[in-house]
This record gives sequence, C-alpha cells and structure tokens, in this order.
Amino acid sequence: MTASVITGLVALVGVALGGWLSLRNQDRMWQREHQRQWRDIRLSVCNEFLAANRRYVAYVLDPGASITAVPHPREPGRLMPFFDETGRPYKEALEAGFTAMRLVTQRPDTVRAGVLFVNCAREVAAARATLSEADIPSQAFARLWAAEQDFINAVRAELGLATMPRQP
Repeated sequence: MTASVITGLVALVGVALGGWLSLRNQDRMWQREHQRQWRDIRLSVCNEFLAANRRYVAYVLDPGASITAVPHPREPGRLMPFFDETGRPYKEALEAGFTAMRLVTQRPDTVRAGVLFVNCAREVAAARATLSEADIPSQAFARLWAAEQDFINAVRAELGLATMPRQP
C-alpha cells in the first residue's frame, strides 16, 4: 500500500514539475518574442525618423523652398524656421517621427541624440531662410551629419548592435 502511495506521489510531483517547467519555458519564449517585437518597432520608428529628417533637409536645400525664420522665444540667438504650405508636410513628418522616436526608445542617450539631430536640421533650415542653399555654412552640415551619426550609433546601441565608426 505504501509503495502505491509513494508511486502516486512521485507521479504527481513529476506532473507538477513538468507543468511548471513547461509554463516557465512558455513564459521565456513569450518574453523573447515580446523583446523581438519591440526591437522591430524601435528599428522601424527610428528608420522612419531618419528618413523624415533626410526629406526635411532635402526640402530645405530645394532652390524653390520658401522658409522664414524668427527668433526662438526661449533660446536667445537661435532661430526657428517656418515653412510655407509646400514645406509644412516635411516639417510635420519630422515632428511626428521625432515624437514617435521618443515614445518607443528606451535609452535617454537615444532621445538626446535625436534631439540634437532635429536641432541641427532646424539650424540648417533657419540658415536657409536667409541664405541660398549654396551659401549655408558647411559647419552647419558638419554638425548635422555628426548628429545623424551619433543618433544612428545610439539606436544601434539600443538594439544591441556594435557602434559604427565615424565617417571622414
């Protein structure tokens, strides 16, 4: 009789242990899938933000672009660019991409790099308000491309990828 009780208890413990291990395995698989989905979301949103920034700058460099600039209300010495109806979609896409990027990224370094990237693009647009596309100072572009590289590397770090070397 004791042997059959012990056998039954051992079987019951085995079933409970098997169920617990199976549940633990499923939880781990769900967590990995959840992390993969968020990684894909971050990559997609950051890619769209980069593309919106590039389209914004391409519009700014268009000889027909109509841009005005006014002094920034809270940052003395800085100009805020404003676009006409043709350029407004580029600005709105950049702002939407910027907001989405801040919504899905995890690291403050990624957000800081994104803020700098947008500010550098706005600096180029503000310069374009008073200068032709050919007369925008090369330093503004150097800052913009360095900020883009920093943003890309921040996103790569967030995704667990190696940092890309700076381009000359």
